[in-house]
Amino acid sequence: MKIIYTLQHPQSEHHLNGMVGSWTDWDLSELGVQQAQHIALNLKAELDGKRVRIFSSDLKRAWHTAQIIGQALNVMPEKEIALRERNLGEAIDQSVAWLKANLLTPEITIDDRLFPSAQTRREQAEQLKSFWDLFLQQDDDILILVSHGDTLGVLQALWLGLETDALNSIQFAGQAGGVSCLWERDGKRIVRKFNDLSYLK
Repeated sequence: MKIIYTLQHPQSEHHLNGMVGSWTDWDLSELGVQQAQHIALNLKAELDGKRVRIFSSDLKRAWHTAQIIGQALNVMPEKEIALRERNLGEAIDQSVAWLKANLLTPEITIDDRLFPSAQTRREQAEQLKSFWDLFLQQDDDILILVSHGDTLGVLQALWLGLETDALNSIQFAGQAGGVSCLWERDGKRIVRKFNDLSYLK
């Protein structure tokens, strides 16, 4: 049986300062560090002594989270650029107010491009599908992915075998610090937990 934990990084500086996340390289806030420590201790209680691999987005807010978890589990995290948040192009390093005032087009479908050099949701999903297909071939029984909201929402859909176009009408929306647990057993994919915030306590 394969077990995959997905973790949306906890509170980041951009959750407090009105700036865009995306590829802007914000670190965790002071509270976010404390939240990551709580998550790490709760995961240790579940997984201590088991063979685990940790993969993380290379952006600071996710990578810092992965390092805290890795220290608790005595596992060295591995950076995976495919787990980055969606690229919002010209909005990177800008404020959320600037983003809203300068949208090229509202995002109604997965093919709408918010800014000239931004990824569409379809492009993000196709990129993640290539990663996901290879990732699921890993022999390891327990895997932890540390990533971002948009990215994990797409991975949840891929886990359930949904086609990319389904993202026009559905969305998996987690919260900062939420932990999901996915099982693959006897050919069946199971969502055991979704966006469990009890790990923050």
